[in-house]
Parts: sequence; C-alpha cells; structure tokens
Amino acid sequence: MRARYLTLLTVLLCCSACSAPSLRHKKEINKLLAAQSYSAAIEKIESAKDREYKQRDAVLYYLDSGALLHEAGEYTASDMRMAWAQEKIDELFTQSVTAHIGQYLVNDLTVPYYPASYEREFTYYYRAMNFLQRGNIGGALVEANKAVHYLDGQRGRKDFCENPFLQYFSSLVFESAGKRDDARISHTRALQAYGLDGGAGLTQKPIFGEYVPEWGEIVLVHANGLLPLKKSQTFQVGWGDVLLWSRTSQENMQIEPEVENAIMAGLLGNSVTVAYPVLEDQPYSIKASEAVTQDGKTYPTFLMADIAGMAKEELKNKESVTMLRMAIRAAAKRTAAVQARHAAYQASSDESIGQLAEMFVSFLGAITEKADTRQWFTLPAQLRMSRFYVPSGKQDILLRFKDGFGNIVGEYKFEDLDVKPNGRIYLHYRTAK
Repeated sequence: MRARYLTLLTVLLCCSACSAPSLRHKKEINKLLAAQSYSAAIEKIESAKDREYKQRDAVLYYLDSGALLHEAGEYTASDMRMAWAQEKIDELFTQSVTAHIGQYLVNDLTVPYYPASYEREFTYYYRAMNFLQRGNIGGALVEANKAVHYLDGQRGRKDFCENPFLQYFSSLVFESAGKRDDARISHTRALQAYGLDGGAGLTQKPIFGEYVPEWGEIVLVHANGLLPLKKSQTFQVGWGDVLLWSRTSQENMQIEPEVENAIMAGLLGNSVTVAYPVLEDQPYSIKASEAVTQDGKTYPTFLMADIAGMAKEELKNKESVTMLRMAIRAAAKRTAAVQARHAAYQASSDESIGQLAEMFVSFLGAITEKADTRQWFTLPAQLRMSRFYVPSGKQDILLRFKDGFGNIVGEYKFEDLDVKPNGRIYLHYRTAK
C-alpha cells in the first residue's frame, strides 16, 4: 500500500507543472489578430512555443500557427503545419488507452491534446483553401474527399453533428474539379443539415447570385470574429458531495481562487478541489459584411458556420464525461492522502507526522487539479459566404464590413482578379475586430 502511495505521489510531483496555453497568451494573440498584424502574431507564437506549448500540445501548436500563416498569405507554410497536425491527430487516434491514466490521477492536461471533431473538420477547409489560393485544384480535391470521408465515418456516432459548411464547401470544390456526382451528394447533405429555415447557424436561408453565361463566379468566404476562450474555474466541494456534484451542473457552485482552494483542501482534509473549463466570450464589433462589384451590385454574406456555437456545444456535450473523470480523480487523490497519513504514522508512530503527510498530499492533489483549457483558438467565430457572378477579365471586389446596427465600419478591396469565362475564384478574408 505504501508503494502505491509513493507511486501516486511521484506522479503528482512530476505532473504538477502541467499547463495549457495561458489565457493571457491567447488574448495577446487575439489583439494582434484584431489589428491584422499576422506576422507579429506568428512571431509571438514562435517565441512562446516552448513556454506555452508543451510536447504533448504539438497538434495545438500546428493548428494555432497554421491558421495565422494562412491569414498572412503564407499558404505553403500554413499547409505544412496543417498537414503535420492531421498526421499527428491520426497517430493519437491509435494511441493506447493506458497512456491516458494520468487523466484519472492528476488532471486532463497530462495527455496529448486531441482536437474536438469540429476542429479536425476545419483542418480540411484550411488545407483546401491553401491549395486553392495557389491554384492547385487537385490538392483541394484531396482535402474535400478527406473531409466527406471523415464525416461519413463519424455519422454512426450518437453525438455526431453534420458540418453543413464543410459539406457545402466540399461540394464547390468537387464542382470545380468536375466531380459532379460527389458535388451533388455533398450539396444535398449540406442543405439537409441547414434546413429549409436556415438552421445550423444560418441567420437566414442563403440566396446567392444567379448564373450568368460566360461570366465567372466569385466564392468569397469572410472569416469573422474571435472564438470564446476557455479558462479554468476552480471549485471547493465537500468530499461527500463529489459523486453527487459530478452528476449536476456547475452553474450554482461557489467559485474560489485556486490557491485558497488548495490550502483549504490540505488543511481540512474533508474537501476536494476541482477545476472545470468554461468559455469566456470575446467581443468583436463586425457583425455582417457584403461584397460590392465594379458595376455597383451588392451581395450580402450569409452566416454559413457558427464555429463559436460549435465550441460551446462541444464543451456542453463533454460535461458529463469531464465531471466523471473529476470524481474519479477526487477519489484517487483522497485515497492517496489517507494512505500517506497511515504510512507516515506507521513509519514515525507520531500522529502529527501522519496528519502533516495527509495535508501535504492533499495540497499536491489540489494544486495539480487544473482544467483542460486547450483549444484551437485562432479559428474565427464564424464563417460567412457570398457567391456571385461578374464579367470575365480583370475585376476588383470590395468587401465591406458592418456593425450590429448596419453601419459600415471598414472595407477591403480584392484587386485585379483574373476572372475566366465560366471559371471560379475562391477568396478568403479574416477580420477579428
């Protein structure tokens, strides 16, 4: 029994430094995103790589930096990061469950970061768009095929939720590559998921520009806003209430500072510290956008992907599993504290030594209880889209941004687009202010 106690104590000590990219780090990057200082944001992530991203967070580093490289127009470098992320995700999928034992003894940060389904799904979009910006329709086609294959493989899961934007975007890539049957299937699935009334994040049913013979089509994706950021909230609960609490919501629990909780858990010995991730909304003023062609025609963008909503839904769906792990960890840490007291008392025949040992192990258990706040935070809050036709030849497209009251608060011009007759041009632009 003493050996078991020493083993757990060793694990606690070794893992006490487990951490995730800090909230401060995320907000600093977000400020640079809002200012569209993408090069500075990339430099900041690179300089903070060893401090903010541990080896087990390699996937997260590739995703965060890969998205920024895309916005900076470094499409080849972005695609390399996204490709590495996809490869690492596949490796983690086959990893033994025994490698996750630290989740049940220390905290959720002891295991490599495995992205949420919606995060994995958007790697296909970014890679496809990277290829499209370089004129490589074949590479984009590979990513579209991978996207629908992944969604098909997830379809039998109870928590499966169709990604209509990914299906819709894939259908466009299939069309561009001449894969009409594949395009029809993905387009149908996308419209079914969106629903006749919009649905799935759409504010209204999209009505895009009608086809004009010999003109070229513009597919414009406006990536907008900032994702809600995960942060840790720490709670002090009575030991006897742990199992009951693990089956309820955290909304009405008393929130205490982490350090105070750690000390109280160590002193009282009859309470336990638990940490749970919550989402903090990040403000952004741009709420809508529209494209304006050279002849003055205006085409609104439609909300096609509510990524912020996906993040909230994913956290909600994981709530019961996360709470169960917290209850198991609480039991393991409490058992370790009791065993520490018995072991110290047997070794010293001094009850006060035993109590000190129990306090110390309880303290270690409390300070190592940290919520898993890892997320692909450089994703936008939403993806908006507009589709319309323009005459062939050189074209300028103006993208205008609006606030919640419909006021124009900014603009960006795509210049000298080489529009081919019956061709299609894909555009992507990011705002975060």
